[in-house]
Amino acid sequence: MLSRLLVAVLWLLHFLPLPALAFVGQTLGLLLFGLAGRRRHIVLVNLRLCFPELDDAQRRRLAREHFKVLGRSMLERSLLWWASTQRLAPLLQVKGEERIRQLLDAGHPVLMLTPHFVGLDAGGAAIAMRFDSASIYAVQSDPVFDRLLHRGRLRFGDQLLLTRQDSVRASVRAMKSGRPLYYLPDMDFGSKESIFVPFFGVQTATISGLSRLARLAGAAVVPCVTRILPGGAGYAVEVGEPWADFPSADVEADTRRMNAWIEAAVRTMPEQYYWVHRRFKTRPPGEPRPY
Repeated sequence: MLSRLLVAVLWLLHFLPLPALAFVGQTLGLLLFGLAGRRRHIVLVNLRLCFPELDDAQRRRLAREHFKVLGRSMLERSLLWWASTQRLAPLLQVKGEERIRQLLDAGHPVLMLTPHFVGLDAGGAAIAMRFDSASIYAVQSDPVFDRLLHRGRLRFGDQLLLTRQDSVRASVRAMKSGRPLYYLPDMDFGSKESIFVPFFGVQTATISGLSRLARLAGAAVVPCVTRILPGGAGYAVEVGEPWADFPSADVEADTRRMNAWIEAAVRTMPEQYYWVHRRFKTRPPGEPRPY
C-alpha cells in the first residue's frame, strides 16, 4: 500500500515544472541527510577515504550537496516514467552521439562505459530515445517499483534488458547485433570475478568485465557521463571519444585504466557520484571493513 501511495505522489510531482521539481528534490535530499543516518555515515566514510585532503567540515558540506542532487534524481525519475517525449527531449541533451552512430554505421559493436553518477537513469533514457540499446537490469525487491522501473527502461524505442543472471554471451550477442550496451561496472559486487585495483588510492574490488566484454565482442569502449545541470536546465550526457588501445593484453591494467578514468570524471563533479553505495565494503584479506 505504501509503495502505491509513493508512486501516486511521484506521478503528481511529474506535472511540476522542472525548476520546482528540482527544488522539492533538493529539499527531500536535505531531509534525508538529516534523517538517514546510516546512509549519511556511508557517504562520509566514502568521502573520507577518497578525499583525505578535505577536512571534516568540507566533507560534510560535500555530503549535503550529494544528498541534494540525490533527492533531485529520485523525484525527477518521475519525468522519465511519465513525461511526454515532447517535454522530455529538450531536457536530455546529448553531446557526442555522432560517435556512437559512426561506430554502429561501420558495423562496430559499442560498449558504453557509464559510471554511477546520480543522473545515470536520465542518461539511459536519453540514449534510449536515440538508439535501440541494451542494459543490465537489477530486479527490485519491491514488486510495485520493480514493475515501474522495468516499464520505464522499456519506454523508448526497442530496448533489451538483461539481468545479472544472463550470460556474458547475451551481452556480447546484443552488442554484435548493433545494440550499444549501457554498462555500469563501478559497484562492489563482492570478491567473485573482481580484482583489487586502486580507486582514489584505495585498493577496491572491481569487476574486470569492461576489458573482457570489449575483447569478446570486439567492441569499442565509449565513455558516457551524465551531469545534472543546475536549477531546472535538465541533464547533459557527454559521449567521449572511443578509447584507443583497449582492451590490452593485460586485464588488470585495463581495469586500472577504467578506475583512473572514473576517478578523473568524479573529480569534475564530486557531489554527483553515487556515494551512498558501500563501494569499499569488500576488502583484501586481513583488512577491516570501513563501514
